[in-house]
Amino acid sequence: MTEQRTDYDSPWKEIIERYFPDFLEFFFPLAFAEIDWTKPYEFLDQELQQLETDAEIGKRLADKVAKVWLLNGEEAWVLIHIEVQGQYDRNFAERMYTYNYRLFDRHKQPVISLAVLADEEKNWRPTSYGYAIGGCRVSLEFPIVKLLDYEQNWETLEQTPNPFGVVVMAHLKTKATHQNPQNRLQWKLSLVKRLYERGYNREDVVRLFRFIDWIMLLPKELASGFKAEVRNYEEARKMRYVTSIEQLAIEEGMVKTGREAAIEVLATRFGEVPNSYVEAINAIDDPAVLKTLLKRAIAIDSIAQFQEVLDEVTK
Repeated sequence: MTEQRTDYDSPWKEIIERYFPDFLEFFFPLAFAEIDWTKPYEFLDQELQQLETDAEIGKRLADKVAKVWLLNGEEAWVLIHIEVQGQYDRNFAERMYTYNYRLFDRHKQPVISLAVLADEEKNWRPTSYGYAIGGCRVSLEFPIVKLLDYEQNWETLEQTPNPFGVVVMAHLKTKATHQNPQNRLQWKLSLVKRLYERGYNREDVVRLFRFIDWIMLLPKELASGFKAEVRNYEEARKMRYVTSIEQLAIEEGMVKTGREAAIEVLATRFGEVPNSYVEAINAIDDPAVLKTLLKRAIAIDSIAQFQEVLDEVTK
C-alpha cells in the first residue's frame, strides 16, 4: 500500500495562487470570461477567518478568496471551495450559501462561488442550496467541477497547455495508484517528464513538479530511485531543475519560518497583531529582510513603531 498524505491543502493553495487565471479558464470558463484580467487581482485569506465565525462551519483547508475586477467595471469577489480530502460532506451546499452571503454582507459586492469536488462519489454533485417558508424563498446556485469526470477526457488533459491539465492528471493517478506503488512511480515519472516535453519554462517546471511530488507520495524505497531517474533525465537534457527545486524548498522554508517568527514576536510582546502588519509580513519573500524584521520586532518599543520598520525594510 502506498503512503498517503492528509494535508493536500498546501499544494492546492499554492497552485491556485500561482496560476489563478489558468485555474478559472480551465475549470470555470464562464467566470473567467467575466473578469477583467488587465487589472490586478488580490488574494485575501484574512477574509476566510472573518467568514468562519461559527464552529460548525470550521476551517476549509483549501478555500480561497480573491478580489477581482469585472469587465463591466465592478469590483467582485471570487470564493473557491475545494474538497481536496475527497470526502462527501452533507453540509457542503449550506456552507457554500453561508460563505456567499457573509462575504456579500461584509462588502456589498457581487460574489462568485465556485466548487471543485475531488471526492470519489460519482453521484454526489451539490449545485444549490435554498429553502422556502411562509411565502419567502432564498437560494443559491453555484457551478461545480468533478475531477472524476476528467477520467473520460484523458486525451484532452494530455493535450492542453493549461497547467491544470497536469494537476488533474496527478490527482487522478494519485487516487488510482493507492494500492500500487510501482504503478504510481511510473506515472509520477511520466508526468514529471511531461513538464519538460510540454516546453514549460523553468519556474513552471519547478512549481508543477512540487505539486506532483507532494501529492504522489512514494514509499522510501522507491522515492530515492525516482529522484535519481529524474536527475539522470535532467542531465541528459542539460536542465538542472531538481537542484533548483531543492534549493527553492530550502529558501521557502526559511521564508515561512521567518514570517512566523516575526509575527509571533509581535504577538508575544504587544498582543493582537493588526491584519495589515500580518499581510505585509506575509508578502515578504526575502529571508534576509525577514531576519532584519525579526531583530527590529524584538527591539521596538511599541506596535505602532512597527509600521516605520516595515516602511524602512521594504522601501
